[in-house]
Amino acid sequence: MANFIKSVIVALTGVMLGLAATWLSIEKGHGFGAVRAGPWIGWPRAGSPSADPYARAAISRTGEVPLSLAEGLSFQAHEDSAGQPLQRNCVYTIEPPIPVARYWSLSVSTPDGAALSNDFDRSGITSSEIIRSGSGTFKIVMAQGVQPGNWLPLDSTGPFVLVLRLYDTPVSAATSALRASDMPAIKRGACA
Repeated sequence: MANFIKSVIVALTGVMLGLAATWLSIEKGHGFGAVRAGPWIGWPRAGSPSADPYARAAISRTGEVPLSLAEGLSFQAHEDSAGQPLQRNCVYTIEPPIPVARYWSLSVSTPDGAALSNDFDRSGITSSEIIRSGSGTFKIVMAQGVQPGNWLPLDSTGPFVLVLRLYDTPVSAATSALRASDMPAIKRGACA
């Protein structure tokens, strides 16, 4: 009888650990095969037929439609380049480089993936509307108060997520070679 009880305890422990690992994998990402470059993380296989079961479950749970490798690649950042969590009461500057792409977009969202609402009804900026200097460089400022140039408004307080989507890019074919210096820097300024 003692061996039976031990076996049941071991089996239940295994089931609980397996369920916890599955929940964590689905809740905190899109399965296996993540590519990290500095604060940016992407799952290039999430939109492909070879996506692992965890990626498929995470996508089913959120209802998002991931980009396929032929379309482009999507990256998320939950922290700045120094490793601090992104907070809406702080000022952030995004500085190039942005990987080569025919078109890109940068948007801010809540941690659960909803567009970040604000009084200006603006939660993103694209490569077609970016304001560049005479030398072709640019920077994007995210802050609660109005900023000159390329500005993304933040509201309230709490965490947020940056989403960078690269469309028609050669990066998707070579994602394992990405380095932090290949992706935009996220620099934190003053916090309220």
